[in-house]
This record gives sequence, structure tokens and C-alpha cells, in this order.
Amino acid sequence: MSKGKEVSFLDSVHMNFDKAAKYTDIPAGLLRQIKVCNAVYEMHFPVRIGNEIHVIEAYRAQHSHHRLPTKGGIRYSIHVNKEEVEALAALMTYKCAIVDVPFGGAKGGVKISPREYTEEALEKITRRYTTELIRKNFIGPGIDVPAPDYGTGTREMAWILDTYLTFKGGEIDAAGCVTGKPVNQNGIQGRNEATGRGVYYGLRELCMTDDAMKKVKLSKGLAGKTVVIQGLGNVGSFTGTIMQQEGDVKVIAVSEYEGSIYDPKGIDIEKLLEFRQETKSIVGFPGSKTLENRDAALELECDILIPAALENQITGDN
Repeated sequence: MSKGKEVSFLDSVHMNFDKAAKYTDIPAGLLRQIKVCNAVYEMHFPVRIGNEIHVIEAYRAQHSHHRLPTKGGIRYSIHVNKEEVEALAALMTYKCAIVDVPFGGAKGGVKISPREYTEEALEKITRRYTTELIRKNFIGPGIDVPAPDYGTGTREMAWILDTYLTFKGGEIDAAGCVTGKPVNQNGIQGRNEATGRGVYYGLRELCMTDDAMKKVKLSKGLAGKTVVIQGLGNVGSFTGTIMQQEGDVKVIAVSEYEGSIYDPKGIDIEKLLEFRQETKSIVGFPGSKTLENRDAALELECDILIPAALENQITGDN
């Protein structure tokens, strides 16, 4: 995007929808219905944490009911807002439709910074959020099925499942109210790494396409390509490890909220994850150079840049 007036995430999604719509013969009225978000539940609920009452802002958007259940993750981020969840829900609809997965799109968000809360507090918030969804019929195996997203994982999905079972334990398919659960709680093997593996497969196929590689003046195949990864959450960590194990790429830089590191000889993602687990930071990883700021990695010369954090990371300024 060029410098100038900022376009919101939702506006960007709508602009791309309008561009694609020009190539269809779908009636204008039906296009408007496809474009708009069918239902958005905006909520504010109190949670007692210690001696204080925290009022939590949260959302669940169901973009399209053309196929049920609706499906989409729940993110915990201080940047969550109504437009963001609507945009993400719309993208879920389109992604499902492209590959003919029989779900409508949905997305949820809780406006908190998970790092500022204890595990006990996060559990309270998650269970209360789930309770609000149940009250408004915004969750259920045949209605709307959440999943992990930024700031959430198997732990939060287990809390959601347990809360749902408290209210709806008599339903024979109650365990289907949420995906991304722990394997020992009706989850499935391979779910944790599924998104990262999908990124790897997509890049692998793209790099084997003659036209695409000619446009960017790169040789075919992943082997030997230099890679920069922004974000070492579920997506970034698994994408990095799988690309190194199966694609023989060289990850030269990694960016996280605490900073960015660079090593032209390559960074072993598995060892970096172990280092971060021990030190709570990627900064200081042996053999690497710490960059001046965490966004500096986005501007490094590389063959493949993987923005695996939040959206709106690539702008006219970088």
C-alpha cells in the first residue's frame, strides 16, 4: 500500500471483495448480502480479579449463515475491535468457500493483553466469555464453532469445552462446540501444527511454479531460500521448524515482541524456541545479532518474508 490515507483492515477486505465481484455475474443485491456481516455480538462483562472488578470488552462475529456451523478462531489481543473481528470473519467465509469447506465464517476476540493476566484470571475471563456466547446462542456444534487464534491455544479451548459441557452436557455432540482442544479432551493429532504446515505447503507449491518464480527472479524450489519470520507463536514456530526440516531453507532473522535477531548463517528454530522457553526472550540467542528494533527484520533482504503475527504489518512506511 502506498503512503497516504490509512485503509482499515475491514475496508481492505471490502475493497478486495469489490474487485473480485466485478468478475462475477452475481446480482448486486446478493453481492451485498455476501459482503455484509450477518451478526455481531459485542459484549462487556465484569470479572473479579483479586480485589478488583475488571470490565472485559469482547466480540463474536458471524459473517455468513449460508452454511452452518460458522467457524473461526478467538483471539486475545489489546488491539481487538469490532471492525477487526468482522474483517477476520469475512475472510473465514471466503477461505472456506474457496476450498469448499461447508462452514460459514466467524471470528471472536477478547480485548486483553494475555501477558498482563495470571492463568487463573485468564481462565475466569475465558469461562465468562463462553458463558456469554452460550446465553446468546453464539456457540454450539451446529451453530458456531470457535478455535484458537492469536493469544489463545489448547488451554483456552479446554476451558471453553468444559464451560460448554456445564451448560449443555446432555448434547451427544457437545465436544464439537470448539476445535483445537487438547488431544486427551477430544482433540485430534496434528491440529497444533496444522496452520504452520499449511503455510509450508502453500510456499512449497508456489516456489515450484515457473511463472511465480520468474516474476521475482528466484530459482524454483524452497531449498536454500533465505527466510525472515515475524512472530514465533503457533503459526510462525511450526512454519519455521517444518520449513527447515522438510524444505531445507535458511531462516536468517526472527522478530518477536521483545525484539529481533539476525544471523546470515541461519537460525535453528527448534533451538531458538528452547532458548526462548528458558530465557523468555529471543534476544541474546547464541550466534545472532540483535537488531535495533523489533520491526527491523521486516526490511531485511530475503527471499521469503513470513508475517506470522497480527495483520497490517506491511505498510507504505516499510
